[in-house]
Amino acid sequence: MEKTIILIVIALYILITGYLSVRWSGKTNEDYMTASKSLPTFILGIFLMSEYIGAQSTIGTSQTAFQDGTAAGWSILAAVIGFALYGLFFVKRLYKTDGFTISHAVREHYGHSTAIIVSLIMIFALFLVNVNNYMSGASVLVQILGVKLPVAMVVVGIVSTIYFFFGGMKSVAYVSVIHTFMKYVGVLVILAVALVMAHGIHPMVQTLPKFYFTLSGHVGVATIIGWILTTIGAIFSTQFLVQAIASAKTEKAAAHASYLAAILFVPLGLAIAVIGVAARYLFPKMNSLYALPVFMTHMNVFLAAFVATALVASVFVSVSTVALGLVSLIVDDFYVPLRKPDKVQQLRATRIIGLIIGFLPLLFAFMTPKILALSFFTKAIRMSITVVAAVGFYLPHFSDTKSANIALVGTAIWSSTWYLLDNPFGIDNVYISLFAPLIFMALCKLWDLMFNSNAKGGTAE
Repeated sequence: MEKTIILIVIALYILITGYLSVRWSGKTNEDYMTASKSLPTFILGIFLMSEYIGAQSTIGTSQTAFQDGTAAGWSILAAVIGFALYGLFFVKRLYKTDGFTISHAVREHYGHSTAIIVSLIMIFALFLVNVNNYMSGASVLVQILGVKLPVAMVVVGIVSTIYFFFGGMKSVAYVSVIHTFMKYVGVLVILAVALVMAHGIHPMVQTLPKFYFTLSGHVGVATIIGWILTTIGAIFSTQFLVQAIASAKTEKAAAHASYLAAILFVPLGLAIAVIGVAARYLFPKMNSLYALPVFMTHMNVFLAAFVATALVASVFVSVSTVALGLVSLIVDDFYVPLRKPDKVQQLRATRIIGLIIGFLPLLFAFMTPKILALSFFTKAIRMSITVVAAVGFYLPHFSDTKSANIALVGTAIWSSTWYLLDNPFGIDNVYISLFAPLIFMALCKLWDLMFNSNAKGGTAE
């Protein structure tokens, strides 16, 4: 009976928000891609943070807190630093490019070939993000509804695809506000239940190993610094965030939205970390993947229905925003230049591509390893784009198209290999993504200096 009530509430929520998604849907390509630059600051601020409180961040952070302590909260708190810096240094520059893709911003400094490489890397990274989203989102549905994992993944794929297939940026942004409000309140309700069941923080502190309540825990300082760096890098370069910035009314409004997003992360990061530790205290032998949703089984049915709906909402908003970014890159960087469609053909193709993007992650989701580890690998991959873009923005005389291309391709291969080898020598792949682009670009610059010097010397003789 309880599961039936929860299922009915979730179904009603999906129907209502699905209807709103269609009603608020864009009628033009501009509506679909950038909401025709009409998003208010408050809506945009919540939309910016929506992906970072998605299923993979909440489930992954609580899972890590279960194992390694409250220091896992840094995985979310890192976004506070990231969005503050984003608003200060990058937002206005991105807005002034008058484009809605990260590759467009890079093209202005490096040219077409670099833009294509950036687009391919971003598509690869965002696809892995959604594979992770499907896995973490499905784990929520498994705990809530008791369905099998494959069934849960199919449900995530179908419902999330409906949201962005019809809506585009305009409706996804507005519906994300509803999803995010539900998720935010839902997390706070879970925190309250966890603290009541544990009789507060004190019993946990007295019982669990001391590292559970230190700033670094068993996560480690190096990993925390890596999280902060990767989050900053990912925020600065992630496609759907660039697309959101392009949807603001003014560059000032875009910067203010970034600061708002930063503020909203603080209570959330702390709450999710405490929830994971409380699960470890109360259910020490359980599968850590269910550290957050396990508390729903200890609520009354109506409260559980609300929280279940909130968690399901977070799944849909994560998948929708990332999928929208993927579709935008594919359409703007590949379909439009190759086919040169009219506006009607472009909108139709956009939705067809969206349908494919919505279901393709299902083929790979079952191979997902630890959620948080893969999450930060995808951020690390994106950080290399940030490094190359920052060099182009602030050190234009140090960079050129050839060095940028070598840096991007070389770093993608090096970082991916490092991740697959499980971070040899204890060096996290995030540091590869941070320093490798600079190393490659510096070597290219040194090579050019040596080659030009030799050429001039030969000419003089």
